Amino acid sequence: MSFDFIPKDIKFALNFFHPLLMWALFALTLYAGYQGWQWRRLRSATGELKKELIKGKFNQKHYISGSIVLAIMVVGSVGGMAVTYINNGKLFFGPHLLAGLGMTALIATSAALSPLMQKGVEWARLTHITLNTILVGLFGWQAVTGVQIVLRIVSN
Repeated sequence: MSFDFIPKDIKFALNFFHPLLMWALFALTLYAGYQGWQWRRLRSATGELKKELIKGKFNQKHYISGSIVLAIMVVGSVGGMAVTYINNGKLFFGPHLLAGLGMTALIATSAALSPLMQKGVEWARLTHITLNTILVGLFGWQAVTGVQIVLRIVSN
């Protein structure tokens, strides 16, 4: 399928939407992780610390920001692949694509644990934390490889 009906300037500009979205998402992911960590601290806190942490409403903020991260990551992953296909007529099979697909699977699995965590299932919490820790590590690596791809696009 040819996408010649899309002006060249727009096709070129589309190359930068996915990376910019993903960098913003990386920051939001770290923020959601911070909120989750504070919520985890609250679960074992006592006294004044517990009162202070309750005021932060970290459980609600973590749930909302995590939901936003899930939605943007799925849409951003599909969007990144779509733009690559529009501009090149194919996807480039490599580590960046595979890690991105893996990240999408990790975040979906992590989010799917929410009902169990709300019921107090500890293994679900630990799995959620582990999956998200792996996700952040992959995300950092994706950021580096993504910059390399953008630099290649700009140089061509």
